[in-house]
Amino acid sequence: MLKLVIPKGSLEAQTLALFEAADIRLVRGSDRDYHGKVDDPRIQEFSLLRPQEIPRYVEDGFFDLGLTGLDWVLETKATVATVAELPYSKAYVGGRVRIVVAVSEASGINEPHQIKPDSRISTEYVELTRRYFEEIGIPVKIFLSYGATEAKVPTIVDAVVEVTDTGSTLRRHGLKVIHTILESPTLLIANPAAYADPAKRQAIEELKILIMGAINARGKVLMKLNVPGQYLQAVLDALPSMRAPTVSKLADQTFYALETVVERKIVNVLIPRLKAIGASDILELPITKIVE
Repeated sequence: MLKLVIPKGSLEAQTLALFEAADIRLVRGSDRDYHGKVDDPRIQEFSLLRPQEIPRYVEDGFFDLGLTGLDWVLETKATVATVAELPYSKAYVGGRVRIVVAVSEASGINEPHQIKPDSRISTEYVELTRRYFEEIGIPVKIFLSYGATEAKVPTIVDAVVEVTDTGSTLRRHGLKVIHTILESPTLLIANPAAYADPAKRQAIEELKILIMGAINARGKVLMKLNVPGQYLQAVLDALPSMRAPTVSKLADQTFYALETVVERKIVNVLIPRLKAIGASDILELPITKIVE
């Protein structure tokens, strides 16, 4: 029913893993294939393309549904429907990348207004860069970069507008970030006509539920434990949960069974603490989806 396009490149591995966790299996003949089938009746086929191209192809109806960054939607000025914000990135650091202005550490520039008129700016984001420098009133010369943007400062250009997760690559090349133009999440976008079609919209919304469920489950586990009645309140006070733990009596009326979802990163501290309070039979179980 739906034609799907997902990003090739830095987001590719995370996207494939996300769809696998959502039980939407994307099948290719080999890792080099750009097209494949999907083990899901709602998706006819999928393709992998550069995220820069995806907004326009979705807008023009070559695909019904796609994943790309907000940065490329704004850069291309594509008219698409935003179905959901998907909090993940190639490094999965907060789920967003930043589009930043960066200059040489030795430049003496600490903020964008110190950039001189007619300075040379290298970037993949020609439109975003043009609009930003027009807004702050500094005329600059913008050069489209085809890669290795950070390597062009200061010998070829004076500054760059570049995408970064953590800024580590820029720092390694002797650059410093002086301004963030945009924080860009990954978006699930749809062709407006497809999103207006009742049957396609239902399929898109169902896929969104599965994808968001897989994202919500990342980094979380289900904990189950038993606790004597006299220690119940102390355990509840120590036990985090999404809303409130599930509590039920065991056949032995003096004991209670508890279930809750917790962050995996705290389990190594939480389990010994619960054991010390009086909990027993503690189980830690993986979670693949949380549908809110």
